[in-house]
Order: sequence, then C-alpha cells, then structure tokens
Amino acid sequence: MDGWNAPGTGPRSPGGGRGPGPGPLTDDTPVYVISVAAQLSGLHPQTLRQYDRLGLVCPDRTAGRGRRYSARDIQLLREVQRLSQDEGINLAGIKRIIELEHQVAVLRSQVAEMQQALEGAALAMRQREAQVHASYRRDLVPYQDVTHQGAVVVWRPERRG
Repeated sequence: MDGWNAPGTGPRSPGGGRGPGPGPLTDDTPVYVISVAAQLSGLHPQTLRQYDRLGLVCPDRTAGRGRRYSARDIQLLREVQRLSQDEGINLAGIKRIIELEHQVAVLRSQVAEMQQALEGAALAMRQREAQVHASYRRDLVPYQDVTHQGAVVVWRPERRG
C-alpha cells in the first residue's frame, strides 16, 4: 500500500482539483467517471459511492458534483477490495489501515527532510571548522605544560671544541 494518498489528501490546485490543470497526466490526475472507475476496479458503481460516503476512497468532484477518479484512486479501490475479500477485513479496519499508511508516508517524508537538513548543517559545520583551522597562525607553536605531565627534561647545549 506504499505510495497511497489517504482519501482527500492528494495535492490540490487552487481550483480544487488534484494536480495541474492542463498538462501531463499523473497518477493523481482525476480523469475517470464513476462508470469507468467501477469497470477498471471491478466494483459496482454503488460500491464506489458507498466507499466515498465512508471516506475510504474520496474522488475529486467536477463543478457539477460528478465524481472523477484518478489512477491512484483506482489502485486504492482495488486494494480495498483485496483487503475486504481476500483478507476478511471490515471497512472500518480498512479505513484505519489507509489512515495509518498515510501517517507512515507523512512521517517518512518528514524524516527525509530532517536528514537533508542534518546533512546540510553537518556540511556547514565542517566548512566553518575548515575556515577556523585555515585561520590559525602558522608561526606559533602549541604550548604544553610539562608540570602536569610529571616529566622533567634537562637541556644542555653541546660543547664545541
């Protein structure tokens, strides 16, 4: 069920429809009337209306209130049918599964965004650290306090001669 949009959560344009107006068709572009969607999903149109009322699969609406289904909606209808018929899950359970899948997708997206932000911050920190190291004066020698180390070093110049 990966890649699904929960009912009514697909990207929407200002006009109310999902995706771009005229342009390339995507999986979220609402193009199928209910009779075609029913045929493609193998379900009766009345079943599609019931799923819409229950909030399982919520297609876009035209100005005249007609339903328009996208390829992603058809995929979701098939999965609802599979879960119901093959797995014996009731519609309330299926709705919860869809909601949880949507939550997982949102959380995965947030994790990816956070990982990108973290990688960007780490890169900025490494760059700043490199700038600081590049600014060190090279004519200075680090000082070590030998009193804390407990060692005594005696230096005697060599005698020439």
